[in-house]
Amino acid sequence: MGKYYVYILTNQHKTVLYTGVTNNLKRRLIEYDENIRLGKNTFTARYRCRHLVYFEYYYWIQDAIAREKEIKGWVRVKKLELIKSTNPDFEFLEDGFLF
Repeated sequence: MGKYYVYILTNQHKTVLYTGVTNNLKRRLIEYDENIRLGKNTFTARYRCRHLVYFEYYYWIQDAIAREKEIKGWVRVKKLELIKSTNPDFEFLEDGFLF
């Protein structure tokens, strides 16, 4: 049994939302920053998605993957409602994981 995160990232202007899953959120956030810095050809690097605005954790990877797929299937408005349910001011949360 582990700890798995489903998360949503955005860019500086909050125009793009990216949903993912990982077992180490701190490491994954660092990887996104490195991809942007290196100019990698990934969705998150291209749209500069590096700001964490939402996360949930699960003990089973199967549950986390199922939730990620569920959220990815939603329209933007529903994703924004989810984010605002725990982060009403749409603040960037990555500092809590990186420092």
